[in-house]
Amino acid sequence: MPIFTTTMTQLQINFPKKPTLWIITLITFLGCNTPNKEAIDLSELTVSEIHSAYQSGKFNSQQLVQAYLDRIEEMDNNINSISMVNPNAMEMAKALDKEFQETKTLRPLHGIPLIVKDNINTKGLPTTAGSLALQDFYPEEDAFIIKKLVAAGAIVLAKSNMAEWAFSPMHSESSTVGITRNPYNLDYVPAGSSGGTGASMASNFGTIGLGTDTGNSIRGPSSHNALVGFRTTLGLVSREGIVPLYLRNDVVGPMCRTVEDAVKVLEVIAGYDPQDSLTRYSEGKIPSNYTQYLEREGLKGARIGVLRNLVENNPDDEVYALFEKALFDMEEQGAEIIENVAIADFEKLSEDQWCPTFRLDLEDFLKTYVKRDTVQTLEDIMRIGSKSAYTRDRMERLSSNTLRRENPDIPCGDTYTDIRRVAFREAIENKMDELQLDALVYPSWNNKPARIAFFEEEYKGDNSQIVSPHTGQPAFTVPMGYTSENLPAGIQFLGRMFDEPVLIKLTYSYEQATMHRKSPN
Repeated sequence: MPIFTTTMTQLQINFPKKPTLWIITLITFLGCNTPNKEAIDLSELTVSEIHSAYQSGKFNSQQLVQAYLDRIEEMDNNINSISMVNPNAMEMAKALDKEFQETKTLRPLHGIPLIVKDNINTKGLPTTAGSLALQDFYPEEDAFIIKKLVAAGAIVLAKSNMAEWAFSPMHSESSTVGITRNPYNLDYVPAGSSGGTGASMASNFGTIGLGTDTGNSIRGPSSHNALVGFRTTLGLVSREGIVPLYLRNDVVGPMCRTVEDAVKVLEVIAGYDPQDSLTRYSEGKIPSNYTQYLEREGLKGARIGVLRNLVENNPDDEVYALFEKALFDMEEQGAEIIENVAIADFEKLSEDQWCPTFRLDLEDFLKTYVKRDTVQTLEDIMRIGSKSAYTRDRMERLSSNTLRRENPDIPCGDTYTDIRRVAFREAIENKMDELQLDALVYPSWNNKPARIAFFEEEYKGDNSQIVSPHTGQPAFTVPMGYTSENLPAGIQFLGRMFDEPVLIKLTYSYEQATMHRKSPN
């Protein structure tokens, strides 16, 4: 179990990755008000419910933080989703409680506990990307989006475990914390790489969560953990201060238990950041607020296209049945389902889209943020090593990176300049325009989560990797039910570039009509 040293006020304390009872006692001593006699029910607690409780005096943010810490202490040993709790969380809560007492005004995310994936820079906490090389890296500043969330009143409660270097979409195993398990069935994966955020949010260890998504890593864990996951338009949200995988594909976004909470997070983090040049494309495309699109009847009159070539790709019978039921449910809400949407040259356009930019992106991150003579190159990372054979093998293959596709004559480009990416996106959006579609849908995964013991053999049916990471289009996943073994499944909505308002309408309406989300037993 790794030990991190953190300064809190004038005390120097060694904190383990999980909070122990003596730490919780110490934090209580340092400022938590005496809890109400009635314990806080954390199950499926939302931002709106918390703010109502603050306004009514039912509980305050210090008491809420304490309740979450107690829950993590009690339950996470079985799940292993949290890499470290924030020893300063209670101080943040105390300051926010004092502010509310004085102003009687709540910020947009005032006193809302946040779980942050361990590849997003958080000042005062290690940002390890699950690796040995960064296990004692403490960023000097918060990432851009963390600054925005904290300014909106969010409390960084903890960092979550992840697949090391975000390499694996299959499951979440790091060299710092180990394997994270799916809380719905501990023998199964929570998917990767944001599996720690997925498992912790499903387990009600925090109110809102953040993940990153290069190919799958927000939507996969959200699907496997009955969550809402937003992969937004590439360029809508800043990636500054985030350990990259392939920056040309990387997106950071909300992983929450409800569409409404995910929208409230998106509303805070969307927007231009001069440190992430790609966000310049978002200027003029962000509405005054996103919550205005939370419409219960958002499916009424909508035209939903079905990408059958993804749906019919060797699906599990139970997942297939859930998807067909989801189409029926949308029709019941007034949507028109357009079957068998065929994108011209889909197979050809979707081929050879990956570009292994890991070396370039990682070495730039090391130079900009880590600033150590001993950790400057990919070779330094390989020398320090990993506990995972999967990670070591992947690192070896990426060390020969040429910044080109498998075809050496085709260079990589970004979402807005790469000829192949633009062609793929235009083919999809042109078909959507031709059929007047609001969105395309397909299962986020065609198959059930894999068993941890057989994750490589049983990894199949991952639809999230095929379109959105390459085209840059937004893709949202929401729960669509459960298969046997109590395993969640998700349905994915794909939209046009910067069509988040449309996807919010559709996913919120579907969620409210079906209410599939439930806590693990």
